[in-house]
Amino acid sequence: MSQALITVIGDLMLDRYWFGAAKRISPEAPIPVINIQETEDRLGGAANVALNLRSLDQSVVLAGAIGNDTDGERFMALCDAHHIPTECWTNHALPTITKLRIISRQQHMLRCDFEEAGITHQTDAAYHARLLKWIEQSAIVILSDYQKGFLSDPAAYIAHAKAHNIPVIIDPKGLDFTKYCGATLLTPNRSEFEAVVGICPTEEVFIKKAEALRAELDLTALLITRSEEGMTLIQADEAPFTIPAKAQDVYDVTGAGDTVIATLAAMLAEGKPLTEAAVIANIAASIVVGKLGASQVTVDELNAAITSRERAHHLVLTLDELQVELKAARANNETIVMTNGCFDILHKGHVTYLNEARQLGDRLIVALNSDRSIKALKGDNRPIMDQESRATVLASLSAVDWVIIFDEETPENLINALLPDVLVKGSDYTVDQIAGANAVLNNGGRVELLSFVDGYSTTKAIEKIKHNSK
Repeated sequence: MSQALITVIGDLMLDRYWFGAAKRISPEAPIPVINIQETEDRLGGAANVALNLRSLDQSVVLAGAIGNDTDGERFMALCDAHHIPTECWTNHALPTITKLRIISRQQHMLRCDFEEAGITHQTDAAYHARLLKWIEQSAIVILSDYQKGFLSDPAAYIAHAKAHNIPVIIDPKGLDFTKYCGATLLTPNRSEFEAVVGICPTEEVFIKKAEALRAELDLTALLITRSEEGMTLIQADEAPFTIPAKAQDVYDVTGAGDTVIATLAAMLAEGKPLTEAAVIANIAASIVVGKLGASQVTVDELNAAITSRERAHHLVLTLDELQVELKAARANNETIVMTNGCFDILHKGHVTYLNEARQLGDRLIVALNSDRSIKALKGDNRPIMDQESRATVLASLSAVDWVIIFDEETPENLINALLPDVLVKGSDYTVDQIAGANAVLNNGGRVELLSFVDGYSTTKAIEKIKHNSK
């Protein structure tokens, strides 16, 4: 990861866990009796964001308020243990915010909050000046607002960062998002978003209200996390981009938002486009919800999940799935190549053709005629191999990134929807005969004609098989 500094400012908490077994009901009241067997303290709130960044090998400094108490000392000891530099303001009037969770067999039984309202550091001019200095040294600033008071008025931090061209990413809370005006990116979850804009009964209403909120708050982008529906990224002058959720066993969503914002910041600090950063943050979230309590994602876990995802997506995709992949690829300035065909009984000529097509860009889409499409074109005796078999064989080729099956006699509608940078066909066609060629050319793309390897064709292979079987 990048060693550029990310400053995290926000509400600091100590997360305390008591683990035990609930084996009987209390004789005093109808409640379980839990025999505590293990205790653990973890960094929570904005500190969990900083810890997520450290787990990704990111340089970070953490700022917020703690109390002048034993829990505050414990909090600072955990920061030291995790090598997180701090710029903490000690509140002598209020305790360190501590949340105690009692857990039995991976189920939350009870949460006890130890906190008092009224955190404020705004009158401490010297401390405020030190925070502004940290912002100036940062590549990115994260404001992690848990509505506990430290970020009751974040305008000065947003303005100072903007004045120095430093992106500000905010995990918001509350009903008043106007205090975040001018930030680079807001990352509310769906319930937080709808609490501000109202219930969104349809996807159309959801997108319309999201675009309106982004414009109203003068944000560069708005990323709304939507649980099982994934994430939706709203940017100025860009089509809405929804990233599907990854199927995952969910054990605990505590701190998932912290992981999302930390991963986004780390990826942006590394220079990745926002779209790609959001896709990776979605992967990180799918990992952390499989862990118990406020947890983090390591570099190794994230890299393994990204590699697994890339392997999984080297398969047959739907149009919606493919468009998500293309959005991320184009954000990375990759050239998209597309070709189509029946590919019935794959042979050397096919493989050579696909390898040459792949060399014309960074990613290759193969649009595959469905069984119904082939029968309409070639008769009832074709295809020899069904579409699932043909798609699986194609997807196993190193030259092929994505396979998509189309049911029409030509892929024109599909090409019009995907608009590749390069459209490839065999040299037995002319450009004016190629379905979708005009759409690609009008979009600034090009059409390439490739020669086939002499002596190889599916028809000849079928004839040879028939001859040998006599």
